[in-house]
Amino acid sequence: MTDREIIVPDAMKVIVARASYAPAVRVAETLFCAGQVGRTADLQVIEDPEQQFVAAWENLRSVLAAGGCRFEDVVDMTTYHVDMSQHMTVFRDVKNRLFPQGTCAWTCIGVSELAHPGLLVEIKCVAVRRQG
Repeated sequence: MTDREIIVPDAMKVIVARASYAPAVRVAETLFCAGQVGRTADLQVIEDPEQQFVAAWENLRSVLAAGGCRFEDVVDMTTYHVDMSQHMTVFRDVKNRLFPQGTCAWTCIGVSELAHPGLLVEIKCVAVRRQG
């Protein structure tokens, strides 16, 4: 059996209890992060696309930090987009402001819907914790 640690940032305990999932699982130095979306701490979907995208990145930052990682430690990322062609320019602008450019493999996938109405993006990644 592989040793693994479930990672739950304090701010996400409510969603974990409600949805029964792990925001991240660490195996050795590798952190597998579940998809993060743009919701408030009280689980309300943020309507403004730009603000929703910022919140999704900040939620991911929180999960990474709880697992001992930073954006710079991400090695693989997949983003799932509703209405990708309509929102990609804004999403990319937000990503370029908050996430280091050109530092990981990135795949974008267009989808018809996400877990809750109004969600426009979900960001999932794998990070490797640096030694020292």
